[in-house]
Amino acid sequence: MATAIDDLSGRTFLLTGANSGIGRETARDLANRRARLFLAGRSERETRAAMEEIAEQTGNGALQFLHLDLGDLDSVRACADEFLRTGEQLHGLINNAGLAGQRGMTDSGFELAFGTNYVGPFLLTGLLLDRLRQSAPARIVNVSSVGHYRAPGIDYEAVRRPTKSRTGLPEYFVSKLANVLHAQELARRLKRDGVTTYSLHPGEIATNVWRRVPWPVRALIKLRMQSAEEGARTSLYCATSPEVAGDSGHYYDDCRRTEPSPVATPELAAELWDRSVAWVGLQR
Repeated sequence: MATAIDDLSGRTFLLTGANSGIGRETARDLANRRARLFLAGRSERETRAAMEEIAEQTGNGALQFLHLDLGDLDSVRACADEFLRTGEQLHGLINNAGLAGQRGMTDSGFELAFGTNYVGPFLLTGLLLDRLRQSAPARIVNVSSVGHYRAPGIDYEAVRRPTKSRTGLPEYFVSKLANVLHAQELARRLKRDGVTTYSLHPGEIATNVWRRVPWPVRALIKLRMQSAEEGARTSLYCATSPEVAGDSGHYYDDCRRTEPSPVATPELAAELWDRSVAWVGLQR
């Protein structure tokens, strides 16, 4: 495996979607290296069950639950407020949670995949930026997907309407492009603040993210997929490896820096940022 820091004592991470799959394996690895973890998720029961298993396996009891529904921006604000009230430093924010193949709208008025995979994490990150700056050196990691290469761009009207496609995958690809653009624009805005940013493809991983994709598309997608443990490798690399400590805004695949889609331009990233801060009410 790529170079990693074996002892993360004194380092605090906030991880979304840690109740299963890649998020659970990422949390397990960080806990095994003695990091303090805040695990944010929609299901308290499932997340606490994961926390109990991780604590038992690693001997690390420094795990705390935060309620978070990324499709509800009020929930995102409440989650950020709850974390900030702890007074803890924040050395790593891993935006891992996401969905694919589902159709509809979020409670906050966005196409379901775009709102959950991008808008919610955008707001959460924005609300935690000051704490990340205060805790520097710190890192922000966005779990994207190789699917972002299939997005032709961002239709700003479509992302405010219900899912149009039958499978939900074209909308998923757009949301993953937005994750890449978010990391790029954050890097430009944080380059003097000691906070570095990353986006990544975790691999084709057999996790619950695909559970709502219609059959037989779901079966085809899951052929030859890797394990969640393998899928966590690149997230952990971006979040902890000394090899990328001085890099920011780049896209990674299999623990290697890779060129993102040609669509992921600085101009599109800046436009998406401006629209996003208006959507969620953040300061520019």
